[in-house]
Amino acid sequence: MAVAYSAGADSSALLLAAHFRWPGRVVALHVHHGLQAAADGFEAHARAFCALHGIALQVRRVQAAHGPGESPEAVARDKRYTALASMAQQSGADVVLLGQHADDQAETVLLALSRGAGLPGLAGMAERFERHGVLFGRPLLAVASAELRGWLQASGHAFVDDPTNTDVRYTRNRIRAVLMPAWEACFPGFRPMLARSARHAAQAQTLLDDLARLDLAQTGEPPAVAALQALSRERQANALRHWLRACHGVAASAAQLAELLDQLADCRTRGHRIHLKVASGFVARSGERLSYTPPI
Repeated sequence: MAVAYSAGADSSALLLAAHFRWPGRVVALHVHHGLQAAADGFEAHARAFCALHGIALQVRRVQAAHGPGESPEAVARDKRYTALASMAQQSGADVVLLGQHADDQAETVLLALSRGAGLPGLAGMAERFERHGVLFGRPLLAVASAELRGWLQASGHAFVDDPTNTDVRYTRNRIRAVLMPAWEACFPGFRPMLARSARHAAQAQTLLDDLARLDLAQTGEPPAVAALQALSRERQANALRHWLRACHGVAASAAQLAELLDQLADCRTRGHRIHLKVASGFVARSGERLSYTPPI
């Protein structure tokens, strides 16, 4: 059993809870992102905290700086998961627990709403998922941040606060600082309601995924153009989203998917050409089927 331990309040509470539940069987995984001067202090605190409580600790340093046009949050997240999975595999842990809580889930849903996301976005963060061959779990999604901090403070357990969490240049921080208090003022205790909506969205997405697999079993993978055309436009869209996500790990924008569906509708002759940019690659007609070519 491993816990992703940043030294912040949420992961500190989770690490201690796991350690109390499974003494001697938990390893803490700390990722040093190298993005701010305070990161050295986070690592020092993590080492001292784990030594105090007799918890095994692994530390991995990564370079999470983003390039031009890249999202700094996305780059750091990808580097973090890669490092966590690698450390978990080295330590023999079969699962990595993450400290995201009810406030994080509410922020995720609000962020998805603000971006016009579909069901996968509105479903928020999954309770469990697999990445890089490692199972990750989020056991605190029903627990509010204030409860975690209150328990730590009442028990005298130290933790660190990441100064970037108050930097309103980042969208999620603006949601936390401005939008969440406004929602709380209008709808006290709204977090469980957003979590319920996220669960409903996740259930609906599961049904759509099941339908997509049934349809793709008929169209084949990659899907045949004529078989796709036999489906309604909505089922075509659902099947294509699933095919792109499951087989190629990409998602089409709403505009790209609409254009692809229009081109499919017009594809009535053997020589009709389809060639459309989707994500960073291209969907094209290859004979009687569609194909996806990733960027070189």
